[in-house]
Amino acid sequence: MEYKEWSRLDNAAKIFPSTSDRRDTRVFRFACELNEEVDGEALQRAVSSALEDFPSYRQVMKKGLFWYYLEACELEPVVTEESQVPCPVIYNGTGKNLLFNVTYYRRRINLDIYHVLADGTGAMQFLRTVVCRYLSDVHSEELGGETPDIDYAASLSQKEGDSFRKYYDKKVHRTGATIKRAYNLRGRRSEGGAMSVIEGVVSAKEVLSAAHRYNTTLTVYLTAAMFLAIRDTMSLSDRKKPAVIMIPVNLRSFFASETARNFFGMINAPYNFAERDGSFEDIVAEVDKYFKNELTKERLSVRMNTLAALEHNPFIRIAPLWFKNIVLKIAKGIADMGETCVISNIGKVKMPPELSQYINMFDVFTSTSRLQLCMCSYGDKLTLSFTSCFVSTEIQMNFFRFLSREGISAEIRSTGERRKSEEGER
Repeated sequence: MEYKEWSRLDNAAKIFPSTSDRRDTRVFRFACELNEEVDGEALQRAVSSALEDFPSYRQVMKKGLFWYYLEACELEPVVTEESQVPCPVIYNGTGKNLLFNVTYYRRRINLDIYHVLADGTGAMQFLRTVVCRYLSDVHSEELGGETPDIDYAASLSQKEGDSFRKYYDKKVHRTGATIKRAYNLRGRRSEGGAMSVIEGVVSAKEVLSAAHRYNTTLTVYLTAAMFLAIRDTMSLSDRKKPAVIMIPVNLRSFFASETARNFFGMINAPYNFAERDGSFEDIVAEVDKYFKNELTKERLSVRMNTLAALEHNPFIRIAPLWFKNIVLKIAKGIADMGETCVISNIGKVKMPPELSQYINMFDVFTSTSRLQLCMCSYGDKLTLSFTSCFVSTEIQMNFFRFLSREGISAEIRSTGERRKSEEGER
């Protein structure tokens, strides 16, 4: 297949250029922590090799008259030792740089990627490929010169396909949807918009066992734990508004797609402490019921097509880009009023078994203008990573205290503490 010189942004990506700034860069960080220090030169070779399988990642973003678009380029990614804060600004408006960076520090390989390029699932496929190529290079002798497969055999057209466009049906969308105001987190923000990261590593088996005690899933259980952590910071007057947790949903689980681009939807799980008893059991029951109602192909199709309908609206299509930017910023502000925080579960990360001896864990977190929890697991290590723009860490500590009361121990590290502990090993 001949690679296209330019491509449209997918439906989910269109809002990110208009709403990203230094306070919220719209950048994900995916990381793999190895059991050995990283060789920078070998990592450079691995990234260049992986990029051959992901040509849509060798693009820059440009401004058109009506939309932003992606343009193929000949730029080579340059792997460096980590020197910036996580999730740095990647798109700076010039259209002269790739939309991802790969860095390393001690035993960690970091992928910072602009959300325009991919969602969590797509970006993790790229990182898995990089790690596999890297370990196959540095441990070539032990692996017999072979590069293990990572169970992602999508074709080029599948990887770069726009699944939103593929599954758009103008007949399937809702009308008259309104956003109800939710409880919004408040507090002193970090100086200069700095983002704090608190990372907890727990046993996936312990969390699953706890979830099963309440007859629910891991994601429902941890979402309920987040509601409980938020409840303990709310005043009585705050409880007049529902807490609403936004949860991205991987649409590949419901619609056949192997795209390495964005293909996700959103559900907003509410809980009203003024109308219910606020016990953990009741929160679990309400969240579980909401998930079962909303996580169906039919419901997600309605949500997906309602958002896509805006892109296909004749008036919106002919509006100039500067006008779209204003509208999208306003829309983002209105949407934020209906959300308290975000939880994103990337799920299980699988790697070839012959590489497991070299890998300790995977991690993921993202920039945010509020509070977000991202999680993923590798083996029995479930990483729960909070990012926040607030000085207070009360909600995060409430969350981990609850897990402790449930018999789930966590190794908790902040960004600075993790760095210090790694430096102490020298």
